[in-house]
Amino acid sequence: MDLSAITFDQLALAVMATIAIREVMIVALPDRIAGPGGWLIDTALGDQVS
Repeated sequence: MDLSAITFDQLALAVMATIAIREVMIVALPDRIAGPGGWLIDTALGDQVS
């Protein structure tokens, strides 16, 4: 596979799709999986201030 064949539009679409899928997972899955302290997506991770 030639990396020069990947366009900016393809890269932008992949990033936006990943973000959208993550947000749907946070809303749809229970908190023990995707929520504060969840094993797949830990939404409390960004709340820690040092």
